[in-house]
Amino acid sequence: MQEVENITPYGADSRDKTEQVREMFDAIAPAYDFMNRAMTFGIDKLWRRKAVKLLASSPHDDILDVATGTGDLAIRLARSLDPVTVVGVDLSEEMVEIGRRKVTAEGLDDTVTLGLGDCLLLPFPDSSFDAVTCAYGVRNFADIEAGYREMHRVLRPGGSVVILELSTPRSKFVTPFYNLYTRHVIPTVGRLVSKDVRAYSYLPESIAAVPQAGAMCAILEAAGFTSPRAIPLTFGTCTIYTAKKL
Repeated sequence: MQEVENITPYGADSRDKTEQVREMFDAIAPAYDFMNRAMTFGIDKLWRRKAVKLLASSPHDDILDVATGTGDLAIRLARSLDPVTVVGVDLSEEMVEIGRRKVTAEGLDDTVTLGLGDCLLLPFPDSSFDAVTCAYGVRNFADIEAGYREMHRVLRPGGSVVILELSTPRSKFVTPFYNLYTRHVIPTVGRLVSKDVRAYSYLPESIAAVPQAGAMCAILEAAGFTSPRAIPLTFGTCTIYTAKKL
């Protein structure tokens, strides 16, 4: 199987994955929230709530949300945990701009700040945050372990990382329906709604290739984290990964 770092939105395009991912999300930004709800039948909201709850008993005054997109997880963190600050960073200016409007509409400008930032070179000093989160973004990293090392660097000792990522079910009963849906239905609807021919074909390709369960936990450990854990959700179609920094 091809490694997910080598799977890019626009295939033979000569630009690196980071540049292609930025272009893709700029292109699909207007349709992104609608497609998230439609693809998951709204279950993505429940997945985010579960991820946020896992941080409730750990330090969370200052939270960084990597690959924040349109800010859904950052907003949920601010609403549920009452942190001092939530900072979200993303490659895509179009996604961030939509997120900023949502933050303002929620009355959270004093708590949530969204800006541009590369997960492989986070623009923050060492030990800046109590917790780092990332929802549905790890598949898009040009180097997953390097991204995790950056998360580890900006975490304070005793801090937690919570990663929410799409995954593939293992059940022989669920898998055929899942494959039909992700490989045929989602790309067709995505092309109609987002007008980006490749974006929603790249999605199932990257989900199939991203490290999962024990393999993802091993990458977290290699990046310096301890006690990694994988929590499957909804027949294994999504997984939450948690880990700590000593």
